[in-house]
Amino acid sequence: MAAHTKALTLACALLALLAAPIPARTDAVPRRIVSLVPAATEMLFAFGGGSQVAAVSSFDTYPPEARRLPTVGALLDPDVERILSLKPDLVILYGSQIDLQQQLTRAGISYYSYRHAGLPDVIATIRALGTRTGHDREAAELARGIESGLNRIRQRVSGSSRPRTLLVFGRERLALRGIYASGGVGFLDDMLRAAGGENVFADVRKESVEATTELILGRRPDVILEIRAANSALAAGDREAERAVWRALPSIPAVRNNRVYFLTDDRLVIPGPRVVEGTRLMAAALHPDLFNPR
Repeated sequence: MAAHTKALTLACALLALLAAPIPARTDAVPRRIVSLVPAATEMLFAFGGGSQVAAVSSFDTYPPEARRLPTVGALLDPDVERILSLKPDLVILYGSQIDLQQQLTRAGISYYSYRHAGLPDVIATIRALGTRTGHDREAAELARGIESGLNRIRQRVSGSSRPRTLLVFGRERLALRGIYASGGVGFLDDMLRAAGGENVFADVRKESVEATTELILGRRPDVILEIRAANSALAAGDREAERAVWRALPSIPAVRNNRVYFLTDDRLVIPGPRVVEGTRLMAAALHPDLFNPR
């Protein structure tokens, strides 16, 4: 009886081991990557890892090769069944996607947890992803190029005055309501400072500020930059109508001096390898005498 019990216990342990997910290897170079993060997708393609990408998020539009890949949802609606069916050996996801992380862990699939942060973190992420995907040298070279490009912009604006700038990335259509602006931390604030501007909310240690008109009146920006993703571009007539909305605040220097600008470009809102180009667009708006906008 004792021998039978011992054999049964051993068999159950073996079955449990076979049924458990195989722990994902984190040292092997991944060959099938699913990226739910547009910034990370751009990084992978930029340092030569594009051929390893098997699927992307529904918001990935760059580079053009990414548009031809299968899509698997995004931050709020990841298609877990679709992701698993693609048999990835690495999934790049947002740090807030806890449920997806748990499901991938149960399935024995490695993941890379990504979070938006500042420009130094963009460069650190490029290096880390390069190491994780077998492209150390190429990623390091890309990172150095970004650092050099940002430094060139900083040097060009270093001798100029720094206009106090309200950097808006969200607002209700044709209204001064639901205004969201960059606070004093994060990649948008870093880009603005590199571009030669002074954030009017630099003292607010958050990535975003819900800016009421009263707050804006108190901060008195010299320049208002409204940035949008390419899929949110304004038609010519809408642009003039949106600019007219700001005329309700004529005491603000930016409005009084006609320095309200609308910049529509994914390079401004995706913290990936094109941040130098996005920063240059900001700098051209703030310091038109120093830059020729593209």
